[in-house]
Amino acid sequence: MDSPELWRWVWLAVAAGAMLGEMATAGSFFLLPFALGGGVAAALAFAGVGVAVEWLVFVAVSVAGIAATRPLARRLDAASPVEGVGARRWIGQTGTVLEAIPAGPHETGLVRLGGQRWRAESLEGTAIGPDSLVKVVDLAGTRLVVWPLDQLGSSTGTPAPLTADERTLE
Repeated sequence: MDSPELWRWVWLAVAAGAMLGEMATAGSFFLLPFALGGGVAAALAFAGVGVAVEWLVFVAVSVAGIAATRPLARRLDAASPVEGVGARRWIGQTGTVLEAIPAGPHETGLVRLGGQRWRAESLEGTAIGPDSLVKVVDLAGTRLVVWPLDQLGSSTGTPAPLTADERTLE
């Protein structure tokens, strides 16, 4: 394994594999430092430097790359909103009941949420009258599962009280 010819290709494979992995997981910046380290080690291998030095440079460049990219990755993670996709984006939002939700499991009414009308059912199967404010707590297929805001905190296991921002309708 001390063949300089072999290590040229090993380092190129490490660099290419890490770069492909980084592109497959865009935004993480986890494999990028290893791709850079492999690239620098490959350049040294083609220049005829010994394998021990190549390893040392690979490790040093990779560690320096991790130290340089972690703050950027953390900043990008903090800046990107953690929102649901599709209808899941409505979870945690408030809406207004347009058509009463009858008592009983899986009974549905109509709720206006963000300018759209959705079929909705009550979380605990309780009736919710028209013009009531509700908070979306889950999805059940294509229906919203809602909790009336006037009942928040009235029994065990209920959703946490809303902040002032959550109480506003969109």
